[in-house]
Amino acid sequence: MNLNEIKKVLKIEYGNQKRKQGTPAYSHPFAVADILKAKGFNENYQTAGLLHDALEDTNMTYKEVAKISNEEIARIVKLLTKEKGYVMQNYWNGIMNDEKARTVKLADRLHNLTEAVQTDKDFRKKYIKETEDWYLKMAQGTCFEEDINNALQNLIKSL
Repeated sequence: MNLNEIKKVLKIEYGNQKRKQGTPAYSHPFAVADILKAKGFNENYQTAGLLHDALEDTNMTYKEVAKISNEEIARIVKLLTKEKGYVMQNYWNGIMNDEKARTVKLADRLHNLTEAVQTDKDFRKKYIKETEDWYLKMAQGTCFEEDINNALQNLIKSL
């Protein structure tokens, strides 16, 4: 499937789900794919960006993700999925050991940071700490480093 066909599937799969900010849930993976495109990443990265939350936030299965994309993208999506009872260090290590998963996760974090200013103060504090503890190191030396640092500073200023 091409990107537009995958977007149609995701709109159906996400249904009426909303993000904390009140926007449609599917708008987040669309924005992640747009960030990846703007940074010059190819359609495989953009497709992984579109699907990165599908296993976590919809009823889609690994097989369905692989069918509408490919096995490599499904594997990346699985790496990006926080399963029940996950250990953050193990989750982080898996992503850090896969350049494509790392790239998609950084685009995801960047978009979430920019939208987190619209959330309550407790969520923002938690998100700042998690970003400082895990994602600044992940972003080091990447094309996302400056953007994530800037978005984090904006979020800190919003407190």
